[in-house]
Amino acid sequence: MSAIVVNHGLEARSDSVWFPYFAAELSAQGHTITIPNLPEPEAPRLDSWRKAFAEAAAAAGPASDTVLVGHSIGGVNVLRMLEQHDVAAAGQFVGVLLVSTAAHEVGYDLLAEFFDEPFNWARIRGAARTFRVLAAADDPVNVPDPVEHVGLLVRELGATAVLTATGSHLGNYPDDHIELPEAVRLVGEILAATR
Repeated sequence: MSAIVVNHGLEARSDSVWFPYFAAELSAQGHTITIPNLPEPEAPRLDSWRKAFAEAAAAAGPASDTVLVGHSIGGVNVLRMLEQHDVAAAGQFVGVLLVSTAAHEVGYDLLAEFFDEPFNWARIRGAARTFRVLAAADDPVNVPDPVEHVGLLVRELGATAVLTATGSHLGNYPDDHIELPEAVRLVGEILAATR
């Protein structure tokens, strides 16, 4: 079975949004789920978040057996970590699932440093074998047009996307405990596509 490492979003933690449901569903399938509580979730810093997530991913097992998942700014942090991932030394990750992830700056000053530099899309693409994107067309965070963010991620990563008509930010607040079966299904799709 595989290791799945999840990067939570702003003000969130391992027991926020859809993570308990997601972890329970995939654990029942025999996978190992890691959801590290990253430092200062109420005021994320790129360097400390990227480092902590990279350490959690490395501790989970070999990249060749690991799926990375990110929600919101956590998805952006996954992209930033992949830019620095040494594929020659550590290999490619199995795949990546980005949930409600912005493709560019969305007006949150607190998170601006995550978008200061343009993404190195080629390095990111090379760090994982496959990419999936899950988002809602009515997302109030990924402005001005949530669909445009999805389109950019699809084009730059060669990703497959699932866009729901509704769902908002797929967990707007840390205590929004929701079920997100589509995220579970997409991880299964990632694993099936790379076997």
